Amino acid sequence: MDLVLAIALIVAALLIGAAVSGFIFFRMGIEHRKRDAEAQIESAEKEAQRIVSEAREKAATEKKTKLVEAKDEIYRMRGQAEKEIQKLKTETEKELKERRSELTRSERRLQQKEENLDKKNDKIEKLEESLANKNKKAEEQLAEAESIKKSQLDILERISGFTTEQAKEHLLQVLDNELDHEKAMRIVAFEQRIKDECEDKARSHISLAIARLSAETVSEMTVSVVPLPNDEMKGRIIGREGRNIRTLEQLTGVDLIIDDTPEAITLSSHDKVRREIARIALERLIQDGRIHPTRIEEMVDRARREVEQKIRQEGERAILETNVNGLNPELVKLLGRLYYRTSYSQNVLAHSIEVAHLAGMLADELGVDANLARRAGLLHDIGKALSMEIEGSHVHIGVDVCRKYKESADVIHAIEAHHGDVEAKTVVACLVQAADAISAARPAARSENYENYIKRLQKLEEICSSFGGVDKSYAIQAGREIRIMIKPDAVNDDKMVVLAREIAQKIEKEMEYPGQIKINLIRESRAIDYAK
Repeated sequence: MDLVLAIALIVAALLIGAAVSGFIFFRMGIEHRKRDAEAQIESAEKEAQRIVSEAREKAATEKKTKLVEAKDEIYRMRGQAEKEIQKLKTETEKELKERRSELTRSERRLQQKEENLDKKNDKIEKLEESLANKNKKAEEQLAEAESIKKSQLDILERISGFTTEQAKEHLLQVLDNELDHEKAMRIVAFEQRIKDECEDKARSHISLAIARLSAETVSEMTVSVVPLPNDEMKGRIIGREGRNIRTLEQLTGVDLIIDDTPEAITLSSHDKVRREIARIALERLIQDGRIHPTRIEEMVDRARREVEQKIRQEGERAILETNVNGLNPELVKLLGRLYYRTSYSQNVLAHSIEVAHLAGMLADELGVDANLARRAGLLHDIGKALSMEIEGSHVHIGVDVCRKYKESADVIHAIEAHHGDVEAKTVVACLVQAADAISAARPAARSENYENYIKRLQKLEEICSSFGGVDKSYAIQAGREIRIMIKPDAVNDDKMVVLAREIAQKIEKEMEYPGQIKINLIRESRAIDYAK
């Protein structure tokens, strides 16, 4: 135990000695670092004082330099200012000299003008004196002429053997003869003036009727634009492998043009009825969102019924607008069909309403039956509603239709005579002729090129429809393509090639057209049944 205690005491003494030694060394290090820091602080203070003194000396030197430079700049600017002042004085003196010389020249010119005016005054005085002398001579010559005239009259009386009174009698007789001729000329002129006044009055009546009637100039187009909600709808309208657009074109006979135009599809056809049916059906399909061949057929049927309803409404609107009562309902329908007919780009129904108003106004001016004139004017082109279904001119068709529905003889005669096919024998017929000419002659009312284009497309469809086995034919692409629907039970696939060639030969023989026409025959067989 004594050994262990001794060892422990030794270890404790060693630890205490080590601790005391470490503390002593630590205190010595702190004192050494303190002395180093105080030396560094003293050195930094001396360096700062040196830098401050150097900066003060440098600032004083720069201040003296800047003062010298400023004084030099002031002296330089003073010299430059003195030069500018001297220059301005020189220029001012030069300008004063020029103005003085100009004043001198102006004084000289004024002096010359005064001299010229003096000379002119002298000339005027001389001219006045000369004129006075001439006037005096003229008066003397006039007195001499009067005396000569008197002496000559005496000589003429002796030579002619007539006194002055007798000469007057002779002159009056000659004057009477001349007045008779003048009277005849005046009578002829008076008659001509009466004719002119009658023509002017007729023009006045016509002008008054035109002025009272305000009608729009209707110019039909061959295309309609259907807006789309977005461009994705174009793909849905085309359908898989084009089946939707093909079905719509086949059912309506209208060409659908889908191009880069954003959010729009163009419908092209010369027949406004087809174009209207296609437009309504396409708009309904876009609203519905279900676009497939079966739905397209349903929408086309609905659109066709809606157009027929529109035809009836337009016929009723025409009779209400013109105040023509008692028309047969079938005539009202035919009037409505004129809404979708054009004549040289002029809407036929609008033209008929306009003719009715004009004829009624002219009848009022002349005191004729205005109701009869309006009725004849409204029905004068009724034959155009059937001209594509019945052969013959629209005049003969209109006469036959009005006879069928018991119209009066005056109305029928006005229809028959409005193009001069027969002589107009009544005032109403003449008024309908005049009103028809006025309506057709308005600026921009008609376009012959457009009508010829429509007639060419109609003839193209008529040629194709004349062949056996053809169900329907539609001219599209402005007449550059004809789409023909074939009856599948009448023509087989082999005969289609022969039929296409025959149609092409007949078109080449009977028509004149620019470029070439694509003949597209379509034969479609369908099997329909119902699951009950």
